[in-house]
Amino acid sequence: MQVTIRKEELKETIKEAIREIIEEEKIESFLSLIPPVSDQEMEEINKTYGSPEGKKKVAYSEEIEI
Repeated sequence: MQVTIRKEELKETIKEAIREIIEEEKIESFLSLIPPVSDQEMEEINKTYGSPEGKKKVAYSEEIEI
């Protein structure tokens, strides 16, 4: 099987793939820096700041695979 593709189209496809990989790595790196919160810490946070009032509407949502 042979596929014909213009050089510029191949270049753009590769660039887009690399951008996606870099974005995924940035997100994974950022998430790895967030420390877990224990149940005791969560209780202290709720006592100090209270529970959020009502459910907020989601402004933006995106799913990613890690």
